[in-house]
Amino acid sequence: MTTLLSAAEELGHLLSDAYSQQATAIVPPELEPADSDDAYLAQQAFLRRSHATIGGWKIGAKSESGPIQGAPLPLGGIHPASSVIRRSAFAVLGLELEIMFCFDCDFKPRNAPVSDAEVMECISSMGASIEIVSSRLAGWPDVPRLNQLADLQNHGALVIGELADYRDDFNFRRPDVHLTFNGADVFKGQGVNPAGDPRRLLSWLVNHCSARGIAIPGGTVMTAGSYTGMFFPQEPGMVIGQVAGLPPIHFELS
Repeated sequence: MTTLLSAAEELGHLLSDAYSQQATAIVPPELEPADSDDAYLAQQAFLRRSHATIGGWKIGAKSESGPIQGAPLPLGGIHPASSVIRRSAFAVLGLELEIMFCFDCDFKPRNAPVSDAEVMECISSMGASIEIVSSRLAGWPDVPRLNQLADLQNHGALVIGELADYRDDFNFRRPDVHLTFNGADVFKGQGVNPAGDPRRLLSWLVNHCSARGIAIPGGTVMTAGSYTGMFFPQEPGMVIGQVAGLPPIHFELS
């Protein structure tokens, strides 16, 4: 029996196939998402096609009052610090130094919205993370925004540092951050997250997942936007990131 796929499913399959082949694809106009809901359906189709387990989430916003977006992160693309990651595994590759969070409780889908206060009470730990930004979209970054959202919001991989206990008094708005590549400064100074205080993104994520029947188990990594902007390395080398007050993070790009 032949099953007709929706446009969102076809788009997810197209992007997943490009992901597995370390390639890029052109999205036909008829598969472009009509809205963010279509893009989120394509994300789930991407993961199903890839047989990928959700290992984490990325969330972000381009301003303190702008819309929030997110994407699931395949477990196989989450790497511990000190990893060696092949540059050739990504069609394009950018680096962003971020702060990640974990909950100490499970958030399961429910009928009623989850309050900000409940979400904040469940934050248990945080740490530095470095996202490898990548794309399966030919012509990126000059491609439609919703196509990028469907493509796991331009996610390639995530390197996670050592977790520290959550601190409510941490300077989330303007922490001192330092990112180097092969010993040269990429960014050094006070970092600014476009979303403002990234903790505000966590409530959106919990309710976004709940509305779609997705659980967030305790301990799931949630990385919440860049403090350094995006850096595109042109050669192999050592990446070292430091967010003041958190354990440093490093990995090798081979």
